[in-house]
Amino acid sequence: QVQLVESGGGLVQAGGSLRLSCAASGRTFTVTGMGWFRQAPGKEREFVAAISRNGGSTYYADSVKGRFTISIDNTKNTVYLQMNSLKPEDTAVYRCAASRFSVMRLNEYGYWGQGTQVTVSS
Repeated sequence: QVQLVESGGGLVQAGGSLRLSCAASGRTFTVTGMGWFRQAPGKEREFVAAISRNGGSTYYADSVKGRFTISIDNTKNTVYLQMNSLKPEDTAVYRCAASRFSVMRLNEYGYWGQGTQVTVSS
């Protein structure tokens, strides 16, 4: 099993920045990559960004490309999501997830964190 704990959410004004962290523990050697997803009230969960285990490959949703940056620190088993130029439509619960498969096989993330709330005021 892999346990994931997110932190770093909060309330920020539009145009501001936040950095989310996701610390992994347990059988992390089985993980091939990590991702961030978000879900706003009344909406389906959507993919935000993903990164391979070695950090060599990153992927982003079009809605966040150029504003968000995903990174990984394997010495700390932690993945980060730097969010800049935040917009009210970025408001959601953000959850990190870990995969034992290709990080773009979005239906095969097997481990999930509890989530952290990000609220962007206009």
